[in-house]
Amino acid sequence: MEKEKSVWVIGHKNPDTDSICAAIAYAELKNKAGKGRYEARRAGQINEESKYVLEHFGIPSPAYVSDVGAQVKDIEIRKTTGISSNLSLKTAWETMKAQNVVTLPITSGTGLLEGLIITGDIATSYMDVYDNRILAKARTQYKNIAETLEGEVLTGNAHGYFIKGKVVAATESPELMEEYIEDDDMVILGNRYEVQLCAIEMNASCIIVCSDAKVSRTIQKLAEDRGCVIITTPYDTYTVARLINQSMPVKYFMRRENLVTFETEEYVDDVREIMSKERHRDFPVLDEEGKYVGMISRRNLLNMKRKQIILVDHNEKTQAVDGIDGAEILEIIDHHRLGSLETISPVFFRNQPLGCTSTIIYQMYQEQGVEIPKNIAGLLCSAIISDTLMFRSPTCTQVDKQAAEALAELAGLVIEEHAKKMFQAGSNFGAKSAEEILFQDFKTFSAEEVEFGVGQLSAMSEEELQVVKKKLIPYIEQVRSERSLDMVYVMLTNILEESSELIFVGESAKEAAERAFHGHGLDRGDSLWLEGVVSRKKQLIPALMLALQEK
Repeated sequence: MEKEKSVWVIGHKNPDTDSICAAIAYAELKNKAGKGRYEARRAGQINEESKYVLEHFGIPSPAYVSDVGAQVKDIEIRKTTGISSNLSLKTAWETMKAQNVVTLPITSGTGLLEGLIITGDIATSYMDVYDNRILAKARTQYKNIAETLEGEVLTGNAHGYFIKGKVVAATESPELMEEYIEDDDMVILGNRYEVQLCAIEMNASCIIVCSDAKVSRTIQKLAEDRGCVIITTPYDTYTVARLINQSMPVKYFMRRENLVTFETEEYVDDVREIMSKERHRDFPVLDEEGKYVGMISRRNLLNMKRKQIILVDHNEKTQAVDGIDGAEILEIIDHHRLGSLETISPVFFRNQPLGCTSTIIYQMYQEQGVEIPKNIAGLLCSAIISDTLMFRSPTCTQVDKQAAEALAELAGLVIEEHAKKMFQAGSNFGAKSAEEILFQDFKTFSAEEVEFGVGQLSAMSEEELQVVKKKLIPYIEQVRSERSLDMVYVMLTNILEESSELIFVGESAKEAAERAFHGHGLDRGDSLWLEGVVSRKKQLIPALMLALQEK
């Protein structure tokens, strides 16, 4: 029985503390409801503040997901059983009919894919004209020959191989047989004692006795002494001659080179493109170790089951995990402006003008009458402290503050002490690269065909922020170029002074920022000092959007 697939609860790229904590807490709430399985995931690296919070409350980091697009493992994979390369063409054909398939995988004893055989290959083996040494060239096993002829191996090693000689049908005259039978030949013959004796004495490696004719003990003893295999069959000589090529092993005809295979982790969009260029009907699927899993076809792509996702703390496509267009969004829980995400079908969408998504999650626990575990309460409280800059942000509402205080009591926290440790952990920039610093909280936006990115860093002192500024100014131009953005802004927020220094790159970036704040920002040459501005969501982004629309 297949394991039930989980619904992933996931925040935005470059996740902040709210994005991580909200995902964990909401997955916990959904699991307590008892309908399905829910797991928290993250769409980027965890910043130092979030690491501190998770470690403090003893909760492991959610698993990282780079792309939620449909993968091969999300398709219904047909479990066509692999067969051994030693099996006969006839057995392969019967297996195909029984399973109603046109392609069979050939697998090793350890499950590795060795090749493929399709109905066309078997048809070709029947129709082509081969010389009478083809069974030896194909190293055909005596057991296969007996099974194909619905007979039995009377003497000799059934697991041995016919590897030398040719296949001949004997005449009724021993004298004539001496002219064409050679050492190691396989001889098809009838019930005449002298003909059987002649074939054995001429060093045939195998004799096939037709029409269920009895073989005397003398002949059997002589065959055993000479190492000759005796196979008896109910078929007549003509039928045996017609059927015997079907005993050849599939490995002689299977396709080994240039096989088009897919791995379970590959994305469907890539698979679809490759399939469109190939004439094959079925394609083998391999696991991460290269072992055969099953078969898929173009038809399977129509019935694929998309990954089911719940988004928290964002509803902008540019901020969502890669591949979101190929996933099925079930719910969105957010506190930001309405963004650009589109869904295939109606979803549960809860968006409230609060300072933090985790405040909404707290409300949902209350509404559903679900007790909040102490560690989850700690996560939710930490997220509210982080997103509201300990209630200093203009996005903070009385609802956020009351939620944080109630959660702090549940978690046994003193808010001021906990906040100080969190912010200190988050502003420990000394050992980090410019890339690590910028992308711990970076989002992209679009307005009037202008694509821009905005990062935000918070610290308890101006000295820490100035160290960061020196690292970031040369790097953000590189980011702007690599990501094809028109502008990049970074807010360096001083928590205690409740103000931000805005650094920027890009043509017209400074002019747009000045328009956004109507010239009230203090011009520092390479930046603007914005008194009282600490919220990217409520103060910076709306002002920039409006300025870009009015340009």
